[in-house]
Amino acid sequence: MAASLTVRGIDALKPTASRQEIADGYLTGLYLIVQPSGAKSWAVRYRSKGRPRKHTLGAYPAIKLVDARILAAQIMTAVAEGRDPSEEKKQAKREAAEGIKDDVASVIEAYLERQAQKHLRKSSLRRVEGLLSNDVIAAWKGRSIKSITKRDVNDLLDAAINRGAKVTANRLLAVVRHFFNWCVQRDLIEKSPIAGIKAPTDEKSRDRILNDEELGLALKAADKLGWPFGPFVHLLILTGQRRDEVAGMRWSELDIANATWTIPRERAKNDKAHVVPLSPEAVAIINGLPRMKDGEAESPFVFTTTGKTPISGFSKAKEAMDKTIAKLLKGENEQDAPSIPDWRLHDLRRTMASGMARLGVPVHVVEKLLNHTSGTFGGIVDVYQKHEYADEKRQAAEAWGGHVAQLTIGAP
Repeated sequence: MAASLTVRGIDALKPTASRQEIADGYLTGLYLIVQPSGAKSWAVRYRSKGRPRKHTLGAYPAIKLVDARILAAQIMTAVAEGRDPSEEKKQAKREAAEGIKDDVASVIEAYLERQAQKHLRKSSLRRVEGLLSNDVIAAWKGRSIKSITKRDVNDLLDAAINRGAKVTANRLLAVVRHFFNWCVQRDLIEKSPIAGIKAPTDEKSRDRILNDEELGLALKAADKLGWPFGPFVHLLILTGQRRDEVAGMRWSELDIANATWTIPRERAKNDKAHVVPLSPEAVAIINGLPRMKDGEAESPFVFTTTGKTPISGFSKAKEAMDKTIAKLLKGENEQDAPSIPDWRLHDLRRTMASGMARLGVPVHVVEKLLNHTSGTFGGIVDVYQKHEYADEKRQAAEAWGGHVAQLTIGAP
């Protein structure tokens, strides 16, 4: 088995009289090409429709080892999906020859039309369009895409940080990185000016988990909220799915006979359809929900007050829960009564994950149940690991449902 490439090893490589191809033992398919002249570059080898194919990534050190592995993993993901990246690159060159104007605004317009609109969900597309329009075009309007340098990108990020948008600066970097990678694939530029730029802001991920007492209080407060937010919060807790996924639940997605809820690809955050096993407790809640109307017709949404759109107003619902929890803790007439400290609705998802781990559910089953693509199933592993652990997910959901049911009656 080939050894994993290292930066020190690559820099120490000497050219020989013949061309060398050195495999990366860390990521199958990635090769370092060393020419007799000493020039080094990256390529990915794979098979498409039974034929060997080669996809050139670009020169080293312009493309560093870590970036080459990321690009190669994207190539292998495309291959696993049945695509041929080499042919797509040729097609991109043909399309580029058909004419995309050289200025930044025109290239962004082409990127949105040919890439983003085809592959992003509506909510993600709106965010990308906003960042490219309000930040990138505003800063680089009228400039050639080939004139953008690493310093220009750093200035763009600094401007976001200086106006107090530190997290936005990280999101902006991710969007611009994807945009310039697309430009390289389309042969609009030779290399990305993003290479080597790190996220400008360190983000501390939340680790708040509700203990059983706090979760029991949240469940009781949700009961007092009533329709629609009461049962909505209960299903957040019982399924562990994302807030907007539960809020946007459709009746057509539910198979009560088989106790499953299928979140379609276009509604899932990670762009993957997801089958959620429903515990008996979750099924009981759903069976007790009213069927709302949209005029004369039945609304497609499970949680709706208008019949036309899913519920919203989560901040007000959370405030109402906090007031109810305070009353549960201190009584009706107590002033400035405490509630559960520093918690959010999204913490319920993390709480479920932690709670199932305490119940002995393996971490890979928890990640499948929550539809995670990072962690155990992150990166290249997710391309080849297709087992969905349906039985294990069902057992985990039922164990968690039983645990939650005990909390509602005050049992340990």
